Amino acid sequence: MSGNVRLLEDTLAAAKAEGRSALIAYLPAGFPTVDGGIEAVKAALEGGADVVEVGLPHSDPVLDGPVIQTADDIALRGGVRIADVMRTVREAHEATGKPILVMTYWNPIDRYGVERFTAELAEAGGAGCILPDLPVQESALWREHAEKHGLATVFVVAPSSKDARLAEITAAGSGFVYAASLMGVTGTRESVSSQAEDLVRRTRATTDIPVCVGLGVSNPAQAAEVARFADGVIVGSAFVKRMLDAPDAAAGVEAVRALAGELAEGVRGRV
Repeated sequence: MSGNVRLLEDTLAAAKAEGRSALIAYLPAGFPTVDGGIEAVKAALEGGADVVEVGLPHSDPVLDGPVIQTADDIALRGGVRIADVMRTVREAHEATGKPILVMTYWNPIDRYGVERFTAELAEAGGAGCILPDLPVQESALWREHAEKHGLATVFVVAPSSKDARLAEITAAGSGFVYAASLMGVTGTRESVSSQAEDLVRRTRATTDIPVCVGLGVSNPAQAAEVARFADGVIVGSAFVKRMLDAPDAAAGVEAVRALAGELAEGVRGRV
């Protein structure tokens, strides 16, 4: 069975045709429970997100800040497994018809088996993977299996990336490029880094695939700011924080739905 890379590409193209950025939400699988996480992902999509990245909780995240680390710890203590991540992808995609990616560090895939992981993700209806710590020069095996199964390979670029390195990364990637707006870990911030716009400009000079910006966007005004120059606006910690701050799981799901609606207005410039 083939994955949904085409659905991802079409979704991003449709947003562009509407004259706006796509809204991409991030939520970890298994948080606060597997069932609760599935409901949260569905709520983000129903509330206005175009795409969702489902995080595969990891005990030693290098990119994630304290908010997402807290959620990952809750999911891991709850016993979340890769099978639960696949179930989250499957049920959210079946319920909404929208593209779902998995964001994961390389070690869990390497231990699970690349062929097994890509086959199962495609079978679940997944659109691809974001792989923040997989070096492009070591990615041939992954890309071979991802392409075979119709999955996007999304690499992360950073303000420190030199132009030649950007070209190497974008040539190997598919779906979109994840532009980290600043050096450091994920988290909500008072303002979005001024480095983001320059990084998008430099990245676009190397590729025709969409460039989406993450790290630091937490409210509609910031989403509108990034939407001026990026093809997609990626929001993670703000969604997770809404859930952590909610009095119960049901309220957390509704908080996610509400934030997705607010951010959807932001990427449309209605703030």
